[in-house]
Amino acid sequence: MAALQPTSLSKHPLSSGTPTQIFGSKVQSGDFLPTQFRFWTSFRSNTGVKLKASAEPPALTWELKGDEQNGIMEMESGCDLFGKLKNGFLSFKSHKYMENLERYQALAKGQAPKFMVIACADSRVCPSTILGFEPGEAFMVRNVANMVPTYESGPSETNAALEFAVNSLEVENVFIIGHSCCGGIRALMSMQDKAESSFIRSWVTVGKNAKLSTKAAASNLSFDQQCTHCEKESINTSLLNLLTYPWIEEKVNKGMLSLHGGYYDFVNCTFEKWTLDYKGSIMNGKTRVVVKDRLFWC
Repeated sequence: MAALQPTSLSKHPLSSGTPTQIFGSKVQSGDFLPTQFRFWTSFRSNTGVKLKASAEPPALTWELKGDEQNGIMEMESGCDLFGKLKNGFLSFKSHKYMENLERYQALAKGQAPKFMVIACADSRVCPSTILGFEPGEAFMVRNVANMVPTYESGPSETNAALEFAVNSLEVENVFIIGHSCCGGIRALMSMQDKAESSFIRSWVTVGKNAKLSTKAAASNLSFDQQCTHCEKESINTSLLNLLTYPWIEEKVNKGMLSLHGGYYDFVNCTFEKWTLDYKGSIMNGKTRVVVKDRLFWC
């Protein structure tokens, strides 16, 4: 029988990965705990492998033990991660749910939010945390760069949420919230005309008019400053895109629905809010947003 050659489990392709850049942060594309855990336990449960390994020089036995220790550490790390979520849920249940049981029981029967919020999927900009929305107060959809495609663009999860919020829930306000250091806007601003197709590219082109107006108005600024300008301009582009939906424009025209923009600067922790002036905007041919009721919170 051929001797079993020493093998380092740590070099197995399932336990290593190449760093991949996603919106300014790195993830290890191969570091998936469940896969590693299954890989590790398969060795523990395979008696044949253990017997053969123990017959080999100490280096192999030590290597397997070292990987077992790594597997245990990785498993415990995963438990700690979900342990934090468990503690968060139990804290919510005891300090919020049980103390406001009547409210949550009422919410179980239906919802009547005043707001439809469209925000970015960025993990740093949770609208409920920033603005204090409680359950039942805002119907939300989050996507890359908080964009709203035009009615003519066809179905998407964003306009499906809009349709439900405006026509079924009959919200009174649609609030588009952008933010500083937005990776989606940076991708839009740095995108080349002949770049390869991707899901992100296809989505952020929703904001191409914001990019064009930014380039026209802020070409003398640095790239970072242009991105900041475009972050706000993109919100206004999406506000105009909302008016391409017949059932939204009808309600806005009748005064039954208001459209708002918001911008959260998480570097300085400030917030800007403005409201679309519908009449002023349509007088301008719906090519430029006219705003009113602008507020700045700091």
